[in-house]
Amino acid sequence: MSKFFIVILIFTLLAGCSGSSNVPPSATFTAAATSVESGAATASPTQAGATSVGVETAAATTTPRPPLAPDEWKTLPAVPAGVSDAMREVYQRGLEMGNDPRRFSIIGDCQNVSSYFLAMFEKPGEFSLGDEYAYLQPTIDYYQGSYSRKSLAVKGGFNAAAVQSPLRADPKSCNKNESPLDCELRTWKPSVVFVSMETWWEGKPEAYNTYMRRVIRRILETGAVPIIATKADNLEGNHSINATIAQIAHDYDIPLWNFWAAVQPLPNHGLSSDGFHLTFARNFFDDPVRMKSAWPWRNLTALQTLDVVRRGLTGQP
Repeated sequence: MSKFFIVILIFTLLAGCSGSSNVPPSATFTAAATSVESGAATASPTQAGATSVGVETAAATTTPRPPLAPDEWKTLPAVPAGVSDAMREVYQRGLEMGNDPRRFSIIGDCQNVSSYFLAMFEKPGEFSLGDEYAYLQPTIDYYQGSYSRKSLAVKGGFNAAAVQSPLRADPKSCNKNESPLDCELRTWKPSVVFVSMETWWEGKPEAYNTYMRRVIRRILETGAVPIIATKADNLEGNHSINATIAQIAHDYDIPLWNFWAAVQPLPNHGLSSDGFHLTFARNFFDDPVRMKSAWPWRNLTALQTLDVVRRGLTGQP
């Protein structure tokens, strides 16, 4: 790949991805918000209405676990250790509903566009696992067709409210009054869904809890297993969004991809001088120099998380 093309890629990412969005939540969703949903991030899934969508998971039907301790999310691994029984039940129900076991979807903003995120795993020569990560090849093979596909629920400026607004859906691909989230789930019928929402509008970060829980509940309702991701930046100043993300994962017993933890050892924690954009390098995981940048770690730890989830759901090696 020429240096000129790499510069164009970086410029495109910077132009299409910003640390905040001025797009407010849809008035429809604001009107529908409940007092419980807009409460603290420690609300249990039962309190937040997880059972209202008919997802009979252990997370929704058993006694809620105690909330995470303050800053406990910082100690959680970048890659989850396994998959809960509750999510195996969701996965099996999804297969009965017609979900494709070899498909995953992505719900997110500019840090999830296919130009940078995961698509290289369908382009031999654009990545290298090396000996250390060669065990991930079966997962790359298993989900071929999903890595480079352009999700209908990924776009620069999308946030947890925007993906639920029909006003933001692609009119050429989506039904009338269908949100980007519902459109993606309907058209692709994935069994696993990455949810990565770094972008937030200028307002109260606490609302992130309300809209993100709705996203997770909707995914569970369709019988797909969400993988929810923390973010590298701390634009809000107190890590409240990452704490909320980890609490949601804890409450719903869903896999947490703690990307924040993956970039902590990197120079400037993997962030550019603006404190938001990730440092860029190509995805050669056996190159120590490239592995000092954040983007290779984003793609590697996402693939590692997907590998853990695939093995846990399917029982395959």
